[in-house]
Amino acid sequence: MSAVLAQPQPPAPDAEREVVIRGRGITVGFGERKVLENLDIDVYRGEILGIVGASGTGKSVLLRTILGLQPKQAGTVEILGTPYDEADANTRASIDRRLGVLFQQGALFSSLTVLQNVEFPMREHLHLSSRLMDELARVKIELVGLAPEAAERAPSELSGGMIKRASLARALALDPDIVFLDEPTSGLDPIGADEFDKLIATLRDTLGLTVFMVTHDLDSLHTVCDRIAVLGDRHVLIEGTIEDMLAFDHPWVQQYFHGVRARRREA
Repeated sequence: MSAVLAQPQPPAPDAEREVVIRGRGITVGFGERKVLENLDIDVYRGEILGIVGASGTGKSVLLRTILGLQPKQAGTVEILGTPYDEADANTRASIDRRLGVLFQQGALFSSLTVLQNVEFPMREHLHLSSRLMDELARVKIELVGLAPEAAERAPSELSGGMIKRASLARALALDPDIVFLDEPTSGLDPIGADEFDKLIATLRDTLGLTVFMVTHDLDSLHTVCDRIAVLGDRHVLIEGTIEDMLAFDHPWVQQYFHGVRARRREA
C-alpha cells in the first residue's frame, strides 16, 4: 500500500516562528536589465516554501543570490541569524556547511560514481576516514530511496528520477539545516514527480529540514508547500498559502492558479 502524503499544516503566526533566511531590498541585474529589485523575503524554520513565477522572473536567480553565487547590486541576506554578506570567510564556510543544494538537472559530476558524488562535500568539508565516508554516503543514498547497487553507477547509467534522488543525497551529505531545490520535479513523469514530492515531505518531517523550492509544478505547490511566494514585476507579488494565491487579484496569479492546468488538476 502506498504511503499517503500528509497535507501541509496551517503555519504558526509569523511572530512565533524562527526566520532562517531573511532577504531585504535584494536587487540583481544583468547590464541595464533589473531581474530583481528591492525584493524582501522570509523563510521560516521547518517549512517548505515554494517559489513560483513566470519564466524570466528570477526564481533561480533569487536562489543563487541567497547562496552567494550571484552578485547583488543592493540588499542584504541573513542566513541562520548571520548577515551572510558581512561574514568573514570562516563564518561563511561554516554557514555553507549547513546548506544543501539540488541544482536543475542534478548537476552530478559525470566522471564520478553516485557514491563518489555524495562523498564529494564530505571530502571538501570534513576530516573523515574513507571507510566512514563510504558508510555515511551509503546511508544518504538509502535515505533518498535508491537501491544500494546504485552507489556504484555513473550518472549516465541513471534514469531521470534516479539522478534527482542521487543529487538530493549529495545535498544531504553534510546534514544541512536548509535544502535548496531548483525545479526538483522538472522532467519527471507524474508518478515520479509525486514520489519525489512525498520524499521531500518525509525528509522534512524526519530530519527537521527547511526547504526552499523553486518549482512550476502545481501538484507540488498544492501537496507539499506550506507557503508559496510568487515572483513578478521584479519582487514578491504575494506570499502565503494556496488559499491566499487563489484569492489574490493579479492577472498572472489568477491565470496560473485558476487556468487550464489548474482546472485539469481539479477534474
